[in-house]
Amino acid sequence: MRDLKHRVFFEHLLSDVKNELVDEALSEGKLALGYSCYFVPEVLLNLAGCFSVRMRAPGITDTSIATYYMSEKTCMYSRSLLERAIEGGYNFMAALISTETCSMMNRCHEHFEMLNLVKEYNEKFFVSHIDSPFVTKDYALKHYEKQLRKHVLDKLNGVYGVDVSDEALLAAIEKHNEVCRVVSEIGEYRKAENPPITGYEFHLIELISECCPQDLILPYLKETLEELKTRRADEKPWYRVRVVLAGGENDDPEFTKLIEDAGAFVVADRYCFGSLPGREEIIINDGETPLSAIARHYIETNQCPRFMNPEKVQGRKVYLKQLAEAYHADGLIVQQMKFCEYWEYERMYCQQVMEEDYGLPCMGIEKEYVNTSVGQLRTRFQAFTESLEIKKLEKEG
Repeated sequence: MRDLKHRVFFEHLLSDVKNELVDEALSEGKLALGYSCYFVPEVLLNLAGCFSVRMRAPGITDTSIATYYMSEKTCMYSRSLLERAIEGGYNFMAALISTETCSMMNRCHEHFEMLNLVKEYNEKFFVSHIDSPFVTKDYALKHYEKQLRKHVLDKLNGVYGVDVSDEALLAAIEKHNEVCRVVSEIGEYRKAENPPITGYEFHLIELISECCPQDLILPYLKETLEELKTRRADEKPWYRVRVVLAGGENDDPEFTKLIEDAGAFVVADRYCFGSLPGREEIIINDGETPLSAIARHYIETNQCPRFMNPEKVQGRKVYLKQLAEAYHADGLIVQQMKFCEYWEYERMYCQQVMEEDYGLPCMGIEKEYVNTSVGQLRTRFQAFTESLEIKKLEKEG
């Protein structure tokens, strides 16, 4: 297939958190609001005059200073964010919205405050921590909504005078839903037998939709969608098998490309900050306020292994099975960041359940934030691809 028109531009945008579209929004006087967890509703950070910035540390090679503060027994993602903050990589941000979901990430964000990493450049900069629930009961939902009001909306309004009225929230939801519709429609092409898009390309598209101001990136997303409607795939499918990629933090499209270079098409992105979940439209039911609808949406769609109630534990496995069926996947790859306490248990349990209860071949791997064992990973992906091919041949008789 010919390259997507904006592929190189998308790759360039992801090379730095403070990319040219972020600079353009900042020049217009908009507030950059950082976040690093799905428990922080992206839509609330895109109110009028604001834009969300997904916390990343592209190009990080050394985390020695952050390791001094956090120890080497914490995940490299949290240490990489702290290292980049110490380097000054987030000095353009107006606020960082954090959650209590992960002790390592919470510790990283606390160091933003203790070391005055951004406040030195913006005296109004603040870090706000949300206490997110472990369960999905009604009382937990009410608590979550109160947390969003107190630690996001009230803080933005009190410090920066951001309009947090119901009308402002409705406008943010409408804009958010438009982005979700475009990205989801692009993602639907992955279901085709011979799709006009690769998993690597979709990974680029999903990430830029999270890392760039929505108003500025939306025209590029729409143009890419129109391009895909007429883009012709090669006559023979380039892949040998199809896989769902699940797991924790994964903001590196090169990791997806590594899997696809082994012949496995990544048809669904069920990992932290992927589109499944992440790009479902927010629906406001009768009797709901915009904020209560947002809180309910993020609790219902959330597939984080932090949820411990039986409905969510089992529901995560059912969801993966449904994705595998909808996207015609031959197998499942579950990846976890080293030292990630939640995904470590989830990966081991998921492998057993998906294979024994659902008959879906599963491969589990442990990785670092920066891929340093490319050769070993490539060998494992190639072996898994071959095993899936053999199973397909046996199934076909």
